[in-house]
Amino acid sequence: MRYAVLITGPAGAGKSTFTSSFLNHLAASRRTAHLVNLDPAASSTSFEFEPVIDIKDLVSLEDVMGELNYGPNGGLVYCFEYLLQNMDWLEEELGGYDDDYLIFDCPGQIELYTHHPFLPTLVQHLTRMGIRTSAAYLIESQFMEDKYKFFSGVLSAMSAMVNLEIPWINIMSKMDLVKSNPEDPSGGARNGFRGQRNVARYLDPDPLLLASARGQEENTANPRFHALNQAIVQLIEDHPLVSFLPLDLTSSDSLETVISHIDYTMQYGEDEEPKEPHDLDEGDFQDME
Repeated sequence: MRYAVLITGPAGAGKSTFTSSFLNHLAASRRTAHLVNLDPAASSTSFEFEPVIDIKDLVSLEDVMGELNYGPNGGLVYCFEYLLQNMDWLEEELGGYDDDYLIFDCPGQIELYTHHPFLPTLVQHLTRMGIRTSAAYLIESQFMEDKYKFFSGVLSAMSAMVNLEIPWINIMSKMDLVKSNPEDPSGGARNGFRGQRNVARYLDPDPLLLASARGQEENTANPRFHALNQAIVQLIEDHPLVSFLPLDLTSSDSLETVISHIDYTMQYGEDEEPKEPHDLDEGDFQDME
């Protein structure tokens, strides 16, 4: 059984950094894993591990922008349309990996997850190839600094979940930036220290963070947004799909917890047969005969 994890989320959420840590953890656990780059704009220097499959070998954003005079967003859409027209290329590239863990590093344009059919179509192809697929959606802890920005992230995560329809987890990345730093003489954190109870209201989104009585908004100059906020609160309460796992890459326990949740969502290893160790008749075991 082959497994695929789509690492998704907005630009700057830490997808590539998480992907590298993910691959390092799997390698330390003696699990075979490979990086697949689906970002046609990614620089080769941005990867700690060299991708075994790179969309830039098929089409690159730089070439599309230069030859067709498209902007970045239009060029990215064109690249994914071109990929879907050439899925035989991807299927051929993936054909050489059996019983492997494939990590797909995806672009940071969230409209690809929420509005376009590109990734759902890709997921359908992967499923047809017998690859068990899940996704992780990252937003960074800085979203907690602005409750309106945070709930826009919640809604984008909800939209992407509904659009892709695969096993899914949401991750609050860069959590090391919202806790106290013992090495910092001020004891502060870059994004401001938050108590455990306060953080919990964001990890399991509390709609009441957004709901405030009329006249009690932080910005009373915009009371017309009160009805909109109430409608969003009602939507989140009616469809409580989104919760976040905290990710602090300075903590191995935090990383291991997130990876174990990803494994669980796609039932990693449940169909695997026991394998005979390669060194059963040699190495450490040869004196046992």
